[in-house]
Amino acid sequence: MRKIATRTIDPERLSHNDALWVYNGLDCCITHEVLGALLPQVTSVTGATYRFSRDLQGPILEMNTRGLRVDLWRRDEVLADYRTKMVLLEQQLDGIVRDGIGFAEWRATSSWRSNKDMCSLLYDKLGLPIQWKRGGTGERSRTADRDALEALECYMLAEPIIRHVFALRDLGKKVSFLQTAVDPDGRLRTSFNIAGTTTGRLASSYSDFGTGTNLQNVENLLRSVFVADPGMKFCNIDLEQGDSRGVGAIHWQLFRDSRYLDACESGDLHTHVARGAFRHLPWSGDAAADRALAGGNFYRSFSYRDAAKRLGHGTNYQGQADKMSRATHIPLTHIKTFQTNYLEQFPAFPLWWRWVQEALRDTRQITTLLGRQRHFLGDWRDAETIRQAVAYEPQSITADTIDRGLLALWRANRVQLLLQVHDSVLFQFPERDEAEVVPWAIAQIEQTIPLRGNRAFVIPGDAKVGWNWSDSSSDQDALHKWSDQTRPQRRTRNPSFP
Repeated sequence: MRKIATRTIDPERLSHNDALWVYNGLDCCITHEVLGALLPQVTSVTGATYRFSRDLQGPILEMNTRGLRVDLWRRDEVLADYRTKMVLLEQQLDGIVRDGIGFAEWRATSSWRSNKDMCSLLYDKLGLPIQWKRGGTGERSRTADRDALEALECYMLAEPIIRHVFALRDLGKKVSFLQTAVDPDGRLRTSFNIAGTTTGRLASSYSDFGTGTNLQNVENLLRSVFVADPGMKFCNIDLEQGDSRGVGAIHWQLFRDSRYLDACESGDLHTHVARGAFRHLPWSGDAAADRALAGGNFYRSFSYRDAAKRLGHGTNYQGQADKMSRATHIPLTHIKTFQTNYLEQFPAFPLWWRWVQEALRDTRQITTLLGRQRHFLGDWRDAETIRQAVAYEPQSITADTIDRGLLALWRANRVQLLLQVHDSVLFQFPERDEAEVVPWAIAQIEQTIPLRGNRAFVIPGDAKVGWNWSDSSSDQDALHKWSDQTRPQRRTRNPSFP
């Protein structure tokens, strides 16, 4: 029995519809009570974030409702290609396990999906060191999850098996994505959550109608199945090095150290980093020659420039050399040498990390350049809490910058918003308006933030236009880089996909 207003209602005597009305009424009442308790705690800083979050409801609702048009023919073509690759990989895996190792009970079509079968193969048959994980009750159990497989990949007998399993799991995820049910109008929708993360980044999942899926982590080939509506064209505007430039702005704001921000604004951050990190190379100071040199092979598939990008980004957020080595397969000694040279090149990093730890100790909170405040409840001495706090402000600056641009685009009502993907916005516009719309949209995304010492801080936007969402250079309809020299009439839509 529950008393509501002045009436006492027995839930068992309510009809189904009346029970739903009561449930919704309680939902509203409790939410109102929570609001009354929270509003007195709102400050000028948190109040601004609250108002911004409410303002975002407009563009978010528009994107949730519109969705993306799916080219069903292209989807089926990509799906058939992935299934063919899966069959081939399963046949190869069968040959390795059944014929090569003699594990007769193995059936690749199902066993690579089974934790039990994988554990039996790796630990019972091959005798590899058992990898454990703890369940919710604290009990240990054998596991063949990704972390376990990565730890075992160094064993010669296990490597070809694990590589095949990784490839099959990856293809399985792609097949599952392509099999996601499309709404009756031929569109796939997602549902964005404004308050889904601590940094301000939007989170996404299946749509409000129970269909669709998360569209923020879709690989390039899969994106080719999403196409612009008839007479429309896609534009994707991506923030260039948003997190890195945010780090540079923090260094300048706190310590007046411009070295990292200058490197970001040089036009080629990763070659700049490579010059300081790989000092044995014959750098000339000529931009084109140095970029070509940085493209040379460093280790396995990594060029010096690739390594500078991956290892520099990881080091920014206090990445540990041993973990970075496991993730990249670059030898530990190489990474330690890189980090030593990197921190000599940009000495503001240790100062910033120390500042973050002291802020956690003194106030347990970080407030970003754009005014978003977060409280950290973990132990301020804990290394993981410190790493989270270090990563928080740059990631939040990127998230709020792209969302400010998203809001500006929506308020102007000149384009149709489709997706926000962490540091980019996808929208469509009438093809005939490309020359006017694209530069205008870039201006909405790029925002000038005044830093101390009258230094202006801007994260530039890079625009690509096309008729499907991929950016394959061999696809006539894919997104291609736009510049003010682009002539829209040079490229026309493939008539096979109206």
